[in-house]
Amino acid sequence: MTTAFASDNYAPAHPAVLDAVAAANAGHAVAYGDDEWTARLREIVRHHFGAQALAFPVLNGTGANVISLASLLPRWGSVVVSDVAHVNVDENAAPERMSGTKLLTVETGDGRLGLDALERYAENAGDPHRAQPLAVSLTQSTELGTVYGVHELKELSAAAHRRGMVVHMDGSRIANAAVSLGVPLRALTTDAGIDVLSFGGTKNGIMLGEAVVVLAPEALATTSSGYGSDPDAVVEFVRKMSMQLASKMRYVSAQLVALLDPERDLWHENASRSNAAAARLRAGLDDVGAATAGAEGPRIRATQPTEANAVFALLPRDVADRVRERFRFYDWRPGPSDDLVEVRLMCSWDTTDDDVDAFLAELDAAARSESPLR
Repeated sequence: MTTAFASDNYAPAHPAVLDAVAAANAGHAVAYGDDEWTARLREIVRHHFGAQALAFPVLNGTGANVISLASLLPRWGSVVVSDVAHVNVDENAAPERMSGTKLLTVETGDGRLGLDALERYAENAGDPHRAQPLAVSLTQSTELGTVYGVHELKELSAAAHRRGMVVHMDGSRIANAAVSLGVPLRALTTDAGIDVLSFGGTKNGIMLGEAVVVLAPEALATTSSGYGSDPDAVVEFVRKMSMQLASKMRYVSAQLVALLDPERDLWHENASRSNAAAARLRAGLDDVGAATAGAEGPRIRATQPTEANAVFALLPRDVADRVRERFRFYDWRPGPSDDLVEVRLMCSWDTTDDDVDAFLAELDAAARSESPLR
């Protein structure tokens, strides 16, 4: 069985990343981030996100999200999020358990929060009996594979700031979103009004590590009373108490440097590959659905726009089970009837055209052998 479509977390580290780790593994270096690789990462982050940007390497995405939200909010603050947001569904309530930050969910059809989401909990503001909506967290690209456009982000950020809210972005797949829109990373973050970014590398070719990137340091100083007025210190304290401060940080930083170094922009190269694989997969899935459609229309069909490196599709359960004998992938949620299931197919930086074509051939064979074919 191949795992090519289960998750971009399954993919190996890019060879250039492993080379960077090996190069960093020479002699002694000062621990906890006072090393040349972390210094270089700070320079590169300023290149991509602006002179004000501050970078804090961490060990994983959940840690990055927890630290970001805890650094932005006072104890009485809460965060407006999509109902399918990773922080809400897939992090075992870590923001709430670790930092006491309550999540206020809003139902979304495609994973994207709209301006109306900011009004959903507006009546809570100023009421001491209610958790105060002081932040909004956006995932880019979303958990459903959709992408916020630049204009959408600017509108959401501006509306949040007018309400006294800060804006966090879970950018576990921000590279895929930037490639999809054909814009630099800064356009989706600093220039769009995002205050703090959880920058993702694990899903885009590195071995281990993410980064908290503070884009608006003043957001921390104004909302994190009790931690001091130095934004650098705010995140430093929260990172340590969240158990995300790596002693041998040079190895995490070296990977992020390899990914973000503007001399190559490996982040862009890797995300371009995974997005292209998803586009090929989506086109082939549409073809299979049309070729095997019955009188009531295609039983194999996409359920979300394919805008990054994910394809969501409705499949007959018996077809999904047969294809899964060769290709691992996950069910997302039940379909509209018991014999249908919605699945998620993820493409990675190393997904090849042959991987995609082999999957589509198996899907086509399974669909044609389905009995009865409708």
